[in-house]
Amino acid sequence: HAHGLHAAVRAGLALSGRSTPLVVTWHSRPQVEGARRRMLHLLERRAARAAAVVLGTSSELVDRARTRGARDARLAPAPIPASRPPVVHDGKARAELGAVGRPLLVSSGTLAPHHGYDTLLDAAHAWRELDPVPLLVLVGEGSSEEALRHRVLDEGLPVVLAGRRDDPSELLAVADLAVLPGREEPRPLVAREALRLGVPLVAADSRGLRDLVGGAAELVPYGDAGALAGAVVRLLGDPGRRERLAEAGRRQTAGWPTEEDTVAHVLSVYDELVQPLSAGRA
Repeated sequence: HAHGLHAAVRAGLALSGRSTPLVVTWHSRPQVEGARRRMLHLLERRAARAAAVVLGTSSELVDRARTRGARDARLAPAPIPASRPPVVHDGKARAELGAVGRPLLVSSGTLAPHHGYDTLLDAAHAWRELDPVPLLVLVGEGSSEEALRHRVLDEGLPVVLAGRRDDPSELLAVADLAVLPGREEPRPLVAREALRLGVPLVAADSRGLRDLVGGAAELVPYGDAGALAGAVVRLLGDPGRRERLAEAGRRQTAGWPTEEDTVAHVLSVYDELVQPLSAGRA
């Protein structure tokens, strides 16, 4: 059983010519361009074709494995790690950020181009006209951090780049909205924690994210600053909708797979693959 693309390719080579079945789990979709994208395609095809079963942690990954030639690709229940409730001092946290008497929006992740933070800053222009003006806090580090900081200063945006924090859930817990503008791994931390904490979420749509949140978030097209800004403005003006999303998030998290669910599913796949081998030996 190999986890991840490179492990799958190596395991496939090691098992070449043998009857030992290979199970591969794909956990995420790498974001690469140019020549590396073509190499990724070749590696995925080799890994998918070498496997008896490919398990994908999202429906998007399952379809991707099928297009790469997988004989058998299935959706795997992936456990969502439990988190400790954050220690929150509501008034203090908001005061330190300058968010007293105004809405607080929080986004957290790696500040990289494909994660959509330029789109998020474009959207911030729209809610700059609201009264009171919402404050957007970006938590994280990455290659785009300096460019984003320059944009905030040059354009006078109501945005704070908070850098890396050991527990971003402390900020999410006091937020009015969580915002996820980009394409990240199928189970991004900010989405998981927002739903667990009952914080309404606005996010860029993807099949992997839909698998995670169901109907418990406002989903908008990736890269569409107008749609993102509009969803934020509508939610800030509709407390009832925010409360319904918060409740839907809590219900959604109650149905997420546990580690026991994942173990049981993987063992059932092993049993399925081993039974024909045992029968052959008999």
